[in-house]
Amino acid sequence: MKSRRIGILHPGEMGISIAASAQNSGCEVYWVSEGRRQTTQERATQFGLRDARTLAAMCAECPIIMSVCPPHAAESLANDVLAAGFAGIYVDANAIAPQRTVKIGESMSAAGITFVDGGIIGFPAWKPGTTCLYLSGQCAAEVAECFSAGPLDTKIMGSAIGRASALKMCYAANTKGAVALLAAILACAEILGVREELFQQWKHDDPALPDQVQKRVQANTSKAWRFVGEMEEISRTFREAGVPGEFHAAAANIYQRLARFKDSRTPPTLEDILSALTEGVATHETRS
Repeated sequence: MKSRRIGILHPGEMGISIAASAQNSGCEVYWVSEGRRQTTQERATQFGLRDARTLAAMCAECPIIMSVCPPHAAESLANDVLAAGFAGIYVDANAIAPQRTVKIGESMSAAGITFVDGGIIGFPAWKPGTTCLYLSGQCAAEVAECFSAGPLDTKIMGSAIGRASALKMCYAANTKGAVALLAAILACAEILGVREELFQQWKHDDPALPDQVQKRVQANTSKAWRFVGEMEEISRTFREAGVPGEFHAAAANIYQRLARFKDSRTPPTLEDILSALTEGVATHETRS
């Protein structure tokens, strides 16, 4: 593959792994340092990303730009790219409802920008077979070529905008939604004073289950702040598809309670997690 330039907005933990896969596939990867945190700057420097400094400069330099940001920022970032006069291929790889993706795509297309819908499933892409970038849109194959050498896998889902986002929403509805449900169960059992009995029953059913539940919840606490928006997007996806969205609206509430653990370097204890989940709620013993 001939060398090509691709811009990544913005290289967080997931974005930097995607940037590394693009580099591994022969691409020159750019990022924008303006307004970014020191940790992001250190990460970009460590992996040798080219600093465009400003979004306008990236839009002028890169024929392909990929957005990997928290769900709430997806539209504002797309609007910034529009305002900067970009004229290439824009890939929205954010965890947003397909209806929002279609809306962003329509704005991009109206401005002459080629739009590709992306959905990332998996962990940061450092090992083959762990992470897949699903793509839909007219130029999906051209985007997939930027990651041909991996370790990020790519799969093309046709030309219809919204399909990749829909798959991401349905997949995360299970994985992250199930963890939120487990956290809610733990909180309710703690408030009602039956946590130890619940753990004993779980242990009777499966000796490993209590530890598994605890570890699953702990593993998601540092990213809980980001999952709030994702659960809201899933709720919207379900509702607009004619399916009840209240499940994941409640999951957003659970993750909001855990948002205090943002970027924690070590997993919080179960007691810390339960304290966050039950803050301001009287326990069974207190009420009796």
